Amino acid sequence: MTLRTSLRSLPRPLRIVLARLSILIPQMFGVLLATFLLIRLLPGDPALLMLGNMATPEQIANLRERLGLNGSLWSQFTSYLSTVVHGDLGTSMFTANPVAVDLLDRVPATLELITYAMLLTIAVSLSLAVVSVVKPRGFVSRFSKVYGLAAGAVPDFWVGLLLIYFLFYVAGIAPAPFGRIDAIMSAPPAVTGFLTIDTLLAGDTAAFASAVGRLCLPVLTLAIVNAGALMKMTQIVFADNYRSEYIRHARASGLSERQLIRSALRNSLPPIITMVGFLFGFLLGAAVLVETIFAWGGLGQYAVSAVMNSDYPALQGFVLVAAAFILIVYTVVDVLYGIADPRIEV
Repeated sequence: MTLRTSLRSLPRPLRIVLARLSILIPQMFGVLLATFLLIRLLPGDPALLMLGNMATPEQIANLRERLGLNGSLWSQFTSYLSTVVHGDLGTSMFTANPVAVDLLDRVPATLELITYAMLLTIAVSLSLAVVSVVKPRGFVSRFSKVYGLAAGAVPDFWVGLLLIYFLFYVAGIAPAPFGRIDAIMSAPPAVTGFLTIDTLLAGDTAAFASAVGRLCLPVLTLAIVNAGALMKMTQIVFADNYRSEYIRHARASGLSERQLIRSALRNSLPPIITMVGFLFGFLLGAAVLVETIFAWGGLGQYAVSAVMNSDYPALQGFVLVAAAFILIVYTVVDVLYGIADPRIEV
């Protein structure tokens, strides 16, 4: 039995995963190399930033030597690549903690934020798109046209500030936009890293309510800004299927409206899945300003701090984790796309 024949005997999702994994390593190497070179172009000397303007040239030279910044770019890259292969992302120049430890502390906060934001984005965009196509002269259809034009033009930090002003400051119905849980409450033991889940596992309903409340404004901010693009794309694809000949034939055959919508939506899934995967990866970077506004303590704030301080190891670690996350998301998208559309050859 040849290798191709043996691969053909595997389940389709597994074949898609194996095909995707074959290109992950070259992609990650490219990300490592590009990130390393681009970060070295950032202005500012890390040694000078750490020691301050009163440092002598000898002190700066000694610190650069300890940080390994005096060697050639190639020697610095080979040294960095060797440490990454062994699971060491280096030590942050400013927190003095291993970068891997800093990232592990912050990854759950960001993942929790963008996961719930993505779920709300999908729910809002699909609902508006389906209703606006099924009832083209209704209020939802008119609202979706205005919202589709405005959503992409409004920056997320401005939406976040408006929500803080109106819902927290004026109406007083939203919790204070500071952190993931009330300061007077203790965080539950970390199991998943998602406070909404860990508080339930710990049976702490008060902490759960606090965690959900703190999520509302940042999640709503990201959903408002990003749901417009997914809604417009879903409208186009769903409308093509909903008004197609096979739906007309199904309607003439006596199928209910709910069955017609479900059939048209199912056939619209492949491009929708692709767009959802793109948005999910995009949210990792888009959440930077939102995390800063709401003092969320996630990867976004860590990356901003690394850029401001020219913290090379921290910034390289963040980009590496972000790239790995996006590649994993795209792999999952490929699997779901292949399941939704069996016509795709693997």
